[in-house]
Amino acid sequence: MSGLRKAFGLGKRPKAQARPPIDTGHILETLPIAVAVLDENDMFAAVNYAAEEFFGASKALLLHTPLNDVLPVDHPVFLMLERARCSGVSIAEHNLVLEGPRMTRRGCSVQAAPMLDKPGHVALTLQDESAAMALDQQMSARNAARSITGMAAILAHEVKNPLSGIRGAAQLLEMSAPPADRELAVLIRDEADRIRAMVERMETFGEKKLERQGVNIHRVLEHVRKLAGSGFATRIKFVESYDPSLPHVLGNRDQLIQVLLNLIKNGAEAIEGAGRQDGEIHLTTGFQHGVRLSASAGRSRPNLPIFVSVRDNGPGIPEDIRRHLFEPFVSTKAAGSGLGLALVAKIVADHGGLIDVDSRPGRSEFRIHLPVYEDPNEST
Repeated sequence: MSGLRKAFGLGKRPKAQARPPIDTGHILETLPIAVAVLDENDMFAAVNYAAEEFFGASKALLLHTPLNDVLPVDHPVFLMLERARCSGVSIAEHNLVLEGPRMTRRGCSVQAAPMLDKPGHVALTLQDESAAMALDQQMSARNAARSITGMAAILAHEVKNPLSGIRGAAQLLEMSAPPADRELAVLIRDEADRIRAMVERMETFGEKKLERQGVNIHRVLEHVRKLAGSGFATRIKFVESYDPSLPHVLGNRDQLIQVLLNLIKNGAEAIEGAGRQDGEIHLTTGFQHGVRLSASAGRSRPNLPIFVSVRDNGPGIPEDIRRHLFEPFVSTKAAGSGLGLALVAKIVADHGGLIDVDSRPGRSEFRIHLPVYEDPNEST
């Protein structure tokens, strides 16, 4: 056997070089999940970089700081810490709201695990799942937009033509019918007009090429605010907080007006329905890094750094319909058609944008993320 190894030029296998042990602290720092260690007095004993971002504070500021400086003392996380210490097992909670001086996070998953080698110490892992929830809402909105597009085409083709015949027949009956029956003919004509108007609204969901260009979103907001303030929102106070340094968005001015007018009208009607005399609608713009939509293979992911927020202090959106809010025929209003927000979702999707909603009693906020307009004539 040794002769064969020599004949084929095979020598002894080189000895494996000893590799330095992996630094577990380095692993902790590179984890994308926020990890914090609390001592027996609920003071921060260790945090990784993701935890600094999560809490909105540096490691130097967090270490040896009590947790009740970050969260209120009656927060469920403190009960989790105590249960983990007493039981010696991991405790997990989902969909928690974490609010403090430097952060507001919703839909968080928190896990508390006791450190057996350090009595009284508990490791907390924290994950913000709000982005995943927003993406889920966006996909629901896009699916709703696609389904209602097909339905709109069917309605427009199959309903409008018969409606014209029904309306014409009702007009003829109205002219020749005796006074007692004329009222019924008028009723038929009016109902035909109402159905036709609904079908025409549905036609706006049709697949048409969207003409987009650079749009000053602040001028759009100012135009919409004037329309609302002189009409349906005369008793509503508007609070504007704009970032004047924002570049133009890539969009269609008329359709963006329609989207924002719809959102403001919904907020004003919610305030009025709640009977609030101190109704406020906050209009906010800003720049937010890192917001992108996923794309198919081979295509770039559109960047959506500009956001527009419409927030009201109405009663909030009921939990049972919040996840279905952008689906057609879902409405919080007794007389609502449920098409307004479905149309908003479609227009935002046509812009390549993202819309999400955050609502709780006394506060509802719709946030739209839009792409930046890039002038093709500008030199790179």
